Amino acid sequence: MHMKKNYLHLVLIFTIFCFVNIITLAADDLILYTPFTGLYVSPGDTAKYTITIINETNQIQNFTLTLEGLSEDWNYVFKNLSREIEKMSVRSKNLEDNSRNIDLEVEVPLMVEEGVHHFQLVARTDTGLKAVLPLQVNVKEKGVFETEFTINQPNMEGYSDSTFTYSAKLVNKTPERQHYSLTASAPRGWDVRFRVNAEYVTSVTLDSNSNQNVSIHVKPPANVEAGTYNINVRAISGQTIEEIQLEAVIKGKYGINLTTPIGVLSTDIPIGGEKEIELIVENTGTVPLRDINLSASTPIDWTVEFEEEEIVVLEAGDKRNIKATIKASDKAIAGDYQLLISARTPEASASRTFRITAKTSMFWGAVGILIIFAVIAILYYFIRKYGRR
Repeated sequence: MHMKKNYLHLVLIFTIFCFVNIITLAADDLILYTPFTGLYVSPGDTAKYTITIINETNQIQNFTLTLEGLSEDWNYVFKNLSREIEKMSVRSKNLEDNSRNIDLEVEVPLMVEEGVHHFQLVARTDTGLKAVLPLQVNVKEKGVFETEFTINQPNMEGYSDSTFTYSAKLVNKTPERQHYSLTASAPRGWDVRFRVNAEYVTSVTLDSNSNQNVSIHVKPPANVEAGTYNINVRAISGQTIEEIQLEAVIKGKYGINLTTPIGVLSTDIPIGGEKEIELIVENTGTVPLRDINLSASTPIDWTVEFEEEEIVVLEAGDKRNIKATIKASDKAIAGDYQLLISARTPEASASRTFRITAKTSMFWGAVGILIIFAVIAILYYFIRKYGRR
C-alpha cells in the first residue's frame, strides 16, 4: 500500500512537470522582437518602435496587445499600415509568413521626470499563451509645464517711417490645449499688430506640444524722435504668461517743407503771359534727403518750368531756393486759378497750392480805353452835326 502511494505521487509529480514544460515551450514559441529596445527622448516627444511578432506554434494565434508599466498620463497606440489596432492574428509556423510587423508609438508626457522609464509590451493569445518584450525610454531632461515665446532678432534699426517686422515663435509645452491672447505695451502713438498665416490676429489657439510662428509688425508715429524704444509683447493663457521685449532704434526722421521766401502762396499773371516765383525747399528732418523731384499740377494749357527739376541731395537743416516760371494759357479767362506744386522723395513729400489770378494785359486795356474814347468822339461829332435839325 505504501509502495502504491509513492508510485501515485511520482506519477502526479511527473504529470505536473510535463504540463509546466508544455506551457513553457508553448510560450517560448511566441516571439516579440525589435532591434532597439531603448530610446532617448525629450519631454513631449513620441517614442516609436517597430515590433515583429513571430508565431512558432502549430496553430494560428489571435493576439491581444497591451502596454504595461506606464502611468496613466503616458499615451500609446499600436498601428499597422497607419491604422490603429488592438488585436491581430498571426499564422502558424507550418504556413508561409508566420510573422507580422506592428508599430508602437509612445507619447512622452510634458510633465515627466528625467531618467530611464521601464515598461513592457505584452501579447496574449486566445489560448492563454503570453509573450513579453521589455522596453525603456531614457528621458534626457525634466519635463516642464510652460509656454515658450521666443524671437530670433529682438533688436531692429530704421527710420521714422519704417515698419519693424519681428519673427516670433509660440510653443505650447503644457499637456492641454491653450488659447493665447496677444498684447503689446508700447510708447504712445506706436502701432503694434500680430500676423499669423498672412492674417492679422489678436489671439492664437495651440494644441498641446504644438507651435505657431507669429509675425509682429511695429509702426512708429510720424513725429517720432531719434532714439531707442522698447515694446513689451505678451502671450497670455489661462495658465501661463510669457513676455518678450522688442527694441526699435530710430536713427532719424525724414521731413521736407515747401514754401516761398515770405510765405505768400498767391500771385497774378497776365493772360498768355509769364510770371517767375521763388520757391524754398527745406529739409526739416534729421537725415539727408536724396533725389528730390519738383513737379506741378496746372490748369489746362498752363505750364511750369523749374530752374532745377531735381535736387540730388539736401542735408538735414539745409534749404534750397528754386525759381519756377509759370506761363498762363492764351485761352485763359480772367479770374483765379489753382496751381499745385510738389517736392517729393521716396521717403517724404510736401505740396503747396498757389492761387494765381489771371488778368487782362495792359495793352488790351489801353486799346479798350482808346476804343471807348473813339466811340464817344464819334457820338459827339454826330450830335454836333445833326443835333440842330
